[in-house]
Amino acid sequence: MSTLRVTAEVLTVHEHPNADALELAQVGLYRAVVAKGAYRTGESAVYIPEQSVLPRELIEELGLTGRLAGSGSDRVKAVRLRGELSQGIVCRPRALADVDLTRAAAEGTDFAELLGVTKWVPPIPPTMDGEIESAPDLLPWVDIENVQRYPGIFAPGEEVVLTEKLHGTACLLTYFAGDGRVQVSSKGFGAKRLALKEDPRNLYWRAVHGHGVAAVAARLAERLGARRVGVFGEVYGAGVQDLTYGADGRRETIGYAVFDVSAEIDGEVRWLDAADLLTGELPLVPRLYTGPYDIRRVLELASGRETVSGQGIHLREGVVIRPATERYSPVTGGRAVAKAVSPAYLTRKGGTEYE
Repeated sequence: MSTLRVTAEVLTVHEHPNADALELAQVGLYRAVVAKGAYRTGESAVYIPEQSVLPRELIEELGLTGRLAGSGSDRVKAVRLRGELSQGIVCRPRALADVDLTRAAAEGTDFAELLGVTKWVPPIPPTMDGEIESAPDLLPWVDIENVQRYPGIFAPGEEVVLTEKLHGTACLLTYFAGDGRVQVSSKGFGAKRLALKEDPRNLYWRAVHGHGVAAVAARLAERLGARRVGVFGEVYGAGVQDLTYGADGRRETIGYAVFDVSAEIDGEVRWLDAADLLTGELPLVPRLYTGPYDIRRVLELASGRETVSGQGIHLREGVVIRPATERYSPVTGGRAVAKAVSPAYLTRKGGTEYE
């Protein structure tokens, strides 16, 4: 899940092809459906992204009572309005009436706290929960931004790698070469530097044991001369999320695929290519494309059918984009890595979003 920022943005306004009273306000490569005439190209307004939770007062002010997602009807979710995908909310809240939004857009001011907007945190099912312990040296995963929100992360023509984004739950394993310790965590717990104590009932530990991940990490640490190795994989299957890829998360056939590797070598944590290091050792997320960056190609590959099962049994969640050579991004302030998500995935019915 990406980070939450509620910012002012300079808009580009397009006609809505199927509604005379509506228009499309573009932010980055996202488009949000707005009332016709409410905004003009070049003007600034506030953009509230998907997965934001809004306070009741703001919902009422924006006329969205009963129209948002979640049990409290307070969560922003992608929807189709008269056939067009609408992602996020474009608005000018009364609380910001005296704010110069054009200047705020240039300065990147975050209004989330002022407006009382918070980030939605998915519920934790019992199989993904458990007894936790402090893990200050755990190698954590990072939030991935959506390339449609921040299209400047990659340069046109830059060599990139696209892998399929799987709809499961991220499993973080850190192997410590000094004493052979292993710590296992989820993305949510890992962000708080917490690990799950070993439990045969826990989903993540079952995946780690079922696929021999710790032994592979130990061999990798020896090969690299690393003090710590992090193996990051997606656990998937029936009982994990609504998209299963033909696996069963309730049995020994639990699905698992590595999407990233990090290692501390000579005191520096480096991100490494999982395919270069682990092909033949562990299942890997499918690689869909290697070549020059083209946003049209990225968005095309984000949709379609999944390739994990080899049978295309359901829709694809999306893709993850990385540069062919790991680098820093001034846009994200960290790794140059992003995702693009399928519109069909965003608007599917009965979807689950456990973390």
